[in-house]
Amino acid sequence: MNIYDFTFSDSRGHMMGMASYKGKVILIANTATQGGLAKPFEELERLHQAYKDEGLVVLGFPCDQFPQPAPESNGAMVDAGKVNFGVTFLLSEKIDVNGGKAHPLFVFLKKQLPGSLLGSGIKGNFTNFLVSRKGKPTKRYAPVAKPAELEEDIVKLLRNG
Repeated sequence: MNIYDFTFSDSRGHMMGMASYKGKVILIANTATQGGLAKPFEELERLHQAYKDEGLVVLGFPCDQFPQPAPESNGAMVDAGKVNFGVTFLLSEKIDVNGGKAHPLFVFLKKQLPGSLLGSGIKGNFTNFLVSRKGKPTKRYAPVAKPAELEEDIVKLLRNG
């Protein structure tokens, strides 16, 4: 399996294929719209706007498994993201990232980039995964990493493949 084998539903229920992002650098984040961690939405949007013309795709995957949830309905969640944080990048429907119902994309990402010695499970919202233009997951970032801290790695992948 590779990243391009996966599909997901966007927040409106439309099936999306990761294969449509071949040749792009992809930043995948599990997101939340409430609580103190919702601020990274603005930074993710800034990265999206700054580099989308160079081939960056930002994908947000809302999740209710952590203390700062995304409790709204899928449609309301997108509206809240646009109004509160100016989000224009694509959001999926709400998913699980851990446990028996974890979305297959996140099962794959966690297997490819296991994270800390404490296990491969995602520890909180705004865990980010960076994927190269060739579809290879290259780096995993903990929830405490601000999206701006990812910028150097994003630029390297955009410029060097």
